[in-house]
Amino acid sequence: MRTVGWTILLLSLALIASAGVPKKCSAPPEYPHTALDREFTGAQTFVPGQKVYYNCAEDFSPHRGSRAVQCVDGEWTRLTLKCEKRSCGNAGDLPNGQLHYEGNSYVGEKVYAVCDEGYTVRGLNYMICKATGWTGDFPTCEEGEATCSTPTVANSVSTSGTVSVIRVGDKLAFACSQGFQLDGAQQITCGPDGQWQPQPPKCLPSPESSQLPTKEAGECGVPLTFAKSNANLADKYITMTSFASGDKVHYVCDVGYIQAGGSSYRRCIKGKWTPLWLKCERKPCGSAGEIINGQFVYTGVEFGDKATAVCDEGYHLVGQGTRNCMSAGWDGRVPTCEAVECGEPTGVTNAKVTGNQEPPFTYKSVVRYHCPVGILFGQNQIWCTKDGTWSAPPPKCKEITCRSPNVPGAYWTGTHRRLYQYRDAITFECKRGYKMSGSRYSACGRDGQWSPAVPKCTRSSRRNHWRNY
Repeated sequence: MRTVGWTILLLSLALIASAGVPKKCSAPPEYPHTALDREFTGAQTFVPGQKVYYNCAEDFSPHRGSRAVQCVDGEWTRLTLKCEKRSCGNAGDLPNGQLHYEGNSYVGEKVYAVCDEGYTVRGLNYMICKATGWTGDFPTCEEGEATCSTPTVANSVSTSGTVSVIRVGDKLAFACSQGFQLDGAQQITCGPDGQWQPQPPKCLPSPESSQLPTKEAGECGVPLTFAKSNANLADKYITMTSFASGDKVHYVCDVGYIQAGGSSYRRCIKGKWTPLWLKCERKPCGSAGEIINGQFVYTGVEFGDKATAVCDEGYHLVGQGTRNCMSAGWDGRVPTCEAVECGEPTGVTNAKVTGNQEPPFTYKSVVRYHCPVGILFGQNQIWCTKDGTWSAPPPKCKEITCRSPNVPGAYWTGTHRRLYQYRDAITFECKRGYKMSGSRYSACGRDGQWSPAVPKCTRSSRRNHWRNY
């Protein structure tokens, strides 16, 4: 029986000893909208007590909680960091106007400028929320309302009367003179951009319209070319002064216009010209081209329209910023948007750059740092901003040490040193006849203190010691 008792005692002590060995942790878990600090990626195991740190993913920002989790007895503590979708917040105040937000100012959403009565927005009337904040020039409201020029519609009569200044929202209605018929909208409105919506109409000759009197019976004089028809007689007819009955003349669209329907011929019949049904519309130019890291803002894509290049945040324009739609297509060339560059990071630092990162440093370029000895104070990575400046100064390294712990009645394995480095860990064991209170494991922390606090080993009473047998 005594032998059995000693066997049970030895097994119990072995189990207690094995239970006291701290367990390592595997790779930390993934959490939504977060990313593990780069210095911890790739590692497969982590020692007990070791901490790792998370950052919020792109387009998200920290809201509350701690970035750290710790390896405790083979398990990671739960991450309390909460990341919310990044918002640009309030874009500011717009003098003589208001800003209307598309949503909650999240990345990708827009804010629009609406000017007070008597003021007109200048430049683009919106800004876009991006990861680095509101992008684009801040709109302004300048005194003076947008106005529309008086449209010229040949052979028409305005039924709205005569006004000296046409403001946004004003309407004009048209009726054609006798012998002409309306082609287009009868009523048009002055738009906020100073353009008529829709385009002013035309008054085309009606089939019953009379022509110039003939010189002789059956002959026709020079056919009229109606204003705003955007067409003219072909060159070979320009010098002719009379046409016999049955003769035909040919019309061509003006430069920058193309035929969009109707016949381009008129015929002299019994001293009168048949109506001209040719329709000439502005020639389309299509797309002005694709700009990498930018885009074109169009007034339209037809003859006479313009396309203005606008670069994305962090890029600047190289080349002519405006293209005009001409008769042969868009003039000039597609400009380029080149990334803003930052000079080499300046500032006194003893931290080392991770990897081979060399200039030029363009927009969003990232420089990462690490400490060969000690820990990093500051951001472990900085990036080139849209303004050509760095997001933060380079970090610095500071060597953290902890004094050798003094725990009476305890011992630990490994090398005993006067000073221990940051993250050095010790596992304590109490000497025979002593009982431990506190954690048997402790590591040198960022503050130069042992964490958790070193345990205590107190002498057990002999009575309690033999009670376990």
